[in-house]
Amino acid sequence: MDGIKVSGTVTIPENELQLKFSRSGGPGGQNVNTRDTKVEVIFDVTTSPSLGPHQRERALKNLGGRIDGDGRLHIVASDARTQAANRELAVTRLRSIMTDALRPDPAPRRPTKPSRGSQERRLAAKKARGQLKRLRRTTHDD
Repeated sequence: MDGIKVSGTVTIPENELQLKFSRSGGPGGQNVNTRDTKVEVIFDVTTSPSLGPHQRERALKNLGGRIDGDGRLHIVASDARTQAANRELAVTRLRSIMTDALRPDPAPRRPTKPSRGSQERRLAAKKARGQLKRLRRTTHDD
């Protein structure tokens, strides 16, 4: 794996990722007690040379609660029974999270007013509906 392609312009090289392995509490029976299958991927957003200044700023803003005090993003995977599968899961999650974080914000919505014609059509439809209901009523001739 050369690197993690996050977007058209951003690829995170593997040497920028720090991997930690530890014992997992998930499935695996006795294998859990002897193998370090849990994977933690750490990516330092604040010092990464693969991110430009605007991308770094956007990532820090969008990842606010996921980043620790040192500006690092931690992704943990312990769902699978093998270290390799958990590593792939963690890298996939990192790719997904960083793709979402670097996506530009949508353009703000500009409020608009309904056109005069649409207002008149709406009122005409309401009048027609009311007239229809009025015609359905029974009349009482006393």
